[in-house]
Parts: sequence; structure tokens; C-alpha cells
Amino acid sequence: MSAEISREVIDRFLVGGRLVQMPAKHAVRLAVLDRVAQSFEIGVRYSEKEVNEVLVGFFDDYAALRRYLIDNDLLSREDGVYWRSGGTV
Repeated sequence: MSAEISREVIDRFLVGGRLVQMPAKHAVRLAVLDRVAQSFEIGVRYSEKEVNEVLVGFFDDYAALRRYLIDNDLLSREDGVYWRSGGTV
């Protein structure tokens, strides 16, 4: 997580563990997505169904959230298999 994005700022968007709104500011969006990406274990392969089950716990539009994670290189996908490819440990 970027040192300039505080936990309080992230917590404004992740209320009770749910994403209430996707941040417009890119740096804040990355920090929030990084927090979501930490739900996936490094080195573990996931099916799309498994990814969706995790993401729906954060945001009803889990498909959009999955795209954000992939577009920002936090998750990678190949042949229907997903894995965590970025973010803080």
C-alpha cells in the first residue's frame, strides 16, 4: 500500500469489509484493490467461480471488481484459471 494512502481513507470505501464505492482517484483505487487482492493466497490457483465467491463478499458487481484487479495487475488469468500476481504481502 502506498505510504500516502492512510488506512482511514481506505476504510471510507471498505465499510464493514464491503466496497461501498469504487474510488475515482487512481492512487486510492489501487490501495483499495490491493486490500481486496490480499484475500487471495500467493501461489494458489483459483477457478473463476472461486474468485467470484470471494469478490461478491466485497462488491455485488464482482465481475467489474475482477476486471479492476486484472487491469491493475493484481490478479492474472489464463485459460479460466486465476492467481494473485501483485499487491502487498
